[in-house]
Amino acid sequence: MITLQQLQQILPGNEHVEAWYTALSGILPDYEINTPERIAAFLAQCVHESAGFKAIKENLNYKATSLLKVFPKYFKTAEQAERYAHNPEMIANLVYANRMGNGAEASGDGFRYCGRGLIQLTGHDNYQAFADSIDCDIDTLPEYLATFEGAVQSAAWFWETNNLNQLADQQDIVALTKRINGGTIGLADRQKHYAHALEILCA
Repeated sequence: MITLQQLQQILPGNEHVEAWYTALSGILPDYEINTPERIAAFLAQCVHESAGFKAIKENLNYKATSLLKVFPKYFKTAEQAERYAHNPEMIANLVYANRMGNGAEASGDGFRYCGRGLIQLTGHDNYQAFADSIDCDIDTLPEYLATFEGAVQSAAWFWETNNLNQLADQQDIVALTKRINGGTIGLADRQKHYAHALEILCA
């Protein structure tokens, strides 16, 4: 398992590193994330997804020009983008409507089930499946996901559900990234963090 000193090297400057260490050391063994390769791969992906374990809720505060670039499927005109700009709740309710088990835009599900945790658990169906796995009410899940334990456990659950230990054993960071991200966005950064974490864990 990882030591506090090792985690401090992997998360330099993180003011909550001791709390993250407590959560990780208590939860990762339950999901068999228990070898240097598995731990390094898990931490590398989480470091990238959460900006160094500092952002555990999706940032949806986009300006109008960014909405047109990032969500062209949903924002067709500058006028529409201006209406939604800098309103994370409205943005989430639109772009996450009618998918992942969410209701229509007016239901509020998009914002209610926006990305949370170290690997951005998103959508009603994912929230429900994770809540069921830990015997938690879905209505109280957002509050749990805002804790150190909840942020770690949701990521570990996603990892286990998607059989990512198998890819970690193969050190296949490209396939891991595709499974988590849906593509290879940030691949170089993820590979850099993986190499760094593995070097520390194997020292």
